[in-house]
Amino acid sequence: MPKWWLHKRSAGEGVAIKPHYENGDVSYECVELTENSNTDFDPSEGTVSRSDVECPHCGVITEYEETRELLKNGEFEYQIYGVKYDDPRGGSGYRAGDDLDQQALKRAEERIESDFELLTFLSEKVEVSSRITDPATYGMEEWRDIFNPRQLVSHYEYCNAFRECAEEIREEYDTREAEAILTILTISASKMIDRNSRMSPWDTGRGYPANMFMSHNYSFRRVFCDNNLVSETMGYEDTSRKVIDCYEQLVEMAAGRDAAEVYCGDAADLTSKVGEGSVQAAVVDPPYYDSVMYAQLADGFYVLQKAYLSDVHPEFFTSELTNKSDEAVANTSRFEGLEGEKSKKQLAKEDYEEKMAEIFSELYETLEPGGVLTIMFTHKETDAWDTLSMSLIEAGFTITATHPITSEMPNRVVMRGSQSADSTILLTGRKPLHEKEDTGGATLWDDVKSETRSEAKKAARELLDSGLSLTKTDTIIAAFGPTLRVFADNYPVVDKKGEEVPPRDALSAARDAVAEVLAERYLDTKGFDDLDGLTRWYVLSWLIYETDTMPYDEARQLGIGVGVNIDDVKRDTKIWGKSSGDVQLKTHSNRVQDIVRVENGEDVSSRKYPVNPTDERFSHGIDAVHSAIHVYETKGPEAAWEWLSDRGLKNDERFRTTVTALLEVLPQEHETAETLRDILSGRTGEYLDIDISNINLNVRGEDDEDNQAALNEFE
Repeated sequence: MPKWWLHKRSAGEGVAIKPHYENGDVSYECVELTENSNTDFDPSEGTVSRSDVECPHCGVITEYEETRELLKNGEFEYQIYGVKYDDPRGGSGYRAGDDLDQQALKRAEERIESDFELLTFLSEKVEVSSRITDPATYGMEEWRDIFNPRQLVSHYEYCNAFRECAEEIREEYDTREAEAILTILTISASKMIDRNSRMSPWDTGRGYPANMFMSHNYSFRRVFCDNNLVSETMGYEDTSRKVIDCYEQLVEMAAGRDAAEVYCGDAADLTSKVGEGSVQAAVVDPPYYDSVMYAQLADGFYVLQKAYLSDVHPEFFTSELTNKSDEAVANTSRFEGLEGEKSKKQLAKEDYEEKMAEIFSELYETLEPGGVLTIMFTHKETDAWDTLSMSLIEAGFTITATHPITSEMPNRVVMRGSQSADSTILLTGRKPLHEKEDTGGATLWDDVKSETRSEAKKAARELLDSGLSLTKTDTIIAAFGPTLRVFADNYPVVDKKGEEVPPRDALSAARDAVAEVLAERYLDTKGFDDLDGLTRWYVLSWLIYETDTMPYDEARQLGIGVGVNIDDVKRDTKIWGKSSGDVQLKTHSNRVQDIVRVENGEDVSSRKYPVNPTDERFSHGIDAVHSAIHVYETKGPEAAWEWLSDRGLKNDERFRTTVTALLEVLPQEHETAETLRDILSGRTGEYLDIDISNINLNVRGEDDEDNQAALNEFE
């Protein structure tokens, strides 16, 4: 158990389950905790720490790998430790799990062992790549295994009830209506998996079941929801009502309009269905490169829907699982074990590019001359845009614009720290009125680069002046359209050696140009462009992402724009580190040697802490500022004054500029910002005499939208 909360309303307050351990057994008590509760029990302290488990009886630690093997081998049992119930009067409440709950679970286990048909229900093999975590790692080798016994029996009984009702529905309605009704009811049933499986977590903040795919993968859950499907809340009838309401809204929207032709098929084979040159506009929402493995995530729903609908829509359920080989995603797991000069990542990229090229070529053929193609794309990674752009260009499209649309749910958990933008980006392309003549020549990148930067800057300024509520990251991505238009109009583009330049080089140039515009717009600090590349990269990273963590590819591209290879400087500067594959900016505490130990002649690891605060000169402005902060915090204001004056930093414009730039971009509650404000007050402030009258140093409030966001908004 990671924690014992059932519903945590605020810090230390809410409903929790208190375990009682005696003679190797455990029992549970439901407790209501308030601010004034006089108890030593902390529901936030469970038995799990960093995936290792401590036995509450004897204190023995079982490491994660061993726990996983026990789970895989079936050497575990389920326990119901807490229950949320519906009150007959309309409310709800919580109680502890008891013996009756365990007996009910035991009866479900016995039912499965004695019912032959149940033994084969959802018995398809799990085939999931490690990219999205593999349930088989924890012993879930068949899709039936992602349910506990009671969940499996529940889903099975609803499937049987559906089959009984299907005959009555077919007798009462004509074939088309009956198929529609049965399909809608199946959607209700498959939607129930979302909050009723071993993959469905419990949301302690809200006190009810959460969604299965909160993080776009099959994450193992130590604590999961066993949902009662006959309850009024989140049960079958409640789910069905929501599905039917959505259907009726769609019907209402379609009423009185011309009929639409709908079919399901391969997007790379459109002309045989639609016809060449017959469509004015095409709108597509393609897979986001390597962001989501849709087919693998769909398998759990596919096998259940197959159990319901295999006789209603047999053409959709001809395979045991979903078709993954033809899916247009960059899935490296498809190329496991292949030997050759190309990496798995490169092979996956080429596979995605080839499939998207086939799709765009088909779209090109279906569109009439001058027809418009609109693509919804939220991916931020340059590789994804590079691949998508190349596919469009090779298909013959002229890329005309990108339009940001604020459509994503703000701060949704699944997108934080992901490769997805906060807004949906609509990329617009056109089929030329006349086929472009092949001149056989290529354009030099040097001739294209300046126009690329100019168009990107123009687009960024227009977006910033538009009044749209866009993040700085979205502003960068939204400028890709004009950039790609320039690139496509001049394609193919080559460098001085005659080697072809990919779209990613144009996108990198655009990213750099827009970063300059953002600095001009949001940084009042004079002399910023004169700072060294590393310091500029550090400040721009905070300015654009407003947090210390950002996608690696974006951080690397931003570094290229200011002349810094972040991989080359990582070891020698320790200015950044990796956090779950992302770049995390480091503070002075991670970089600066302890000045007291250095002055005492003690050995301090320069490899771990590369910045020596006793140096007279510093290679980078950020090193000098981090050293000053360390001295101030370690030895106090007087020692900091002496340290600053000994190095003549009063007249060091690079130091002064770095200080003011950091105060402009850092969240005001950040430890670095707090110490810098202290340094700029008192005697050290009098010595430095830095004008910060243009900087708002108030901590961000609810109504203060112009200030930098506080760190806790990104947790």
